[in-house]
Amino acid sequence: MNSHKRLLTLSALATVAIVAGTASTVAAAAPRHDHKAAKPTVVLVHGAFADGSSWNKVTQRLQAAGYRVVVPSNPLRGLQSDSAYVANVLKSVQGPVVLVGHSYGGEVITNAAASNPQVKALVYIAAIAPEKGESANDILKAYPGSELPDALNPLPYLRPDGSTGTDLYVKPDKFPAVFAADAPPAEARVMAAAQRPIDASALDARSEHAAWHDVPSWYAVARNDRTIPAAAERHMAERAGAHVVEVKSSHAMAVSHPDAVTRLIEQAAQATAPR
Repeated sequence: MNSHKRLLTLSALATVAIVAGTASTVAAAAPRHDHKAAKPTVVLVHGAFADGSSWNKVTQRLQAAGYRVVVPSNPLRGLQSDSAYVANVLKSVQGPVVLVGHSYGGEVITNAAASNPQVKALVYIAAIAPEKGESANDILKAYPGSELPDALNPLPYLRPDGSTGTDLYVKPDKFPAVFAADAPPAEARVMAAAQRPIDASALDARSEHAAWHDVPSWYAVARNDRTIPAAAERHMAERAGAHVVEVKSSHAMAVSHPDAVTRLIEQAAQATAPR
């Protein structure tokens, strides 16, 4: 090969290398579009006579499925302040949220989700889902059969402002039957010992919002619930236009039937994911 042809060949090879390198650089710099939508954050709100540990089994399952889970400590001091607390927790979460409430926690999420576009789904687990202006005690009076009132132990306490409030506990000997009848007995006794009380005023407080009017909802009815009658749960679920499942469960469904609870939460997450 003469020197002229050799120079042309080397020049051509250099050009190809430059073009290939440029193409590789552009490809590396170009953003990758993942068409698989990111999973929402699941926020689990406990109710009265419980704490965040009541969600442990559900949390483990959701995390194993790739969800970020937040379990705030519901103060249980009053519906307005509890709702404001959870609403503030939601502000710290980036992206879409599936908001889940158990028992009185259902009232809290119904108010905390109001006017928050992050909340894509509400999931009620044997929970109070009030209409605006309605209280938990209104529901229990309309649907008699709860064994909770006769199992309560009221204890006065001093508020920071000097006034006296009343904390409600479930009597430890009554707790397993009323709250967690199908949980392992030893676990139910631990739950009774660790229960957190609720200020009695919270159960009389009237809901200021009913976010289920605007946010798609899912509801798990506990057929064997002795705290909130199953008939009351069915009424609230139907009124909210919720997607309903029924589970042969006590009130403590997240403890005794975590698989069923997790499935419902995942259904809500998948149904409201962006397409």
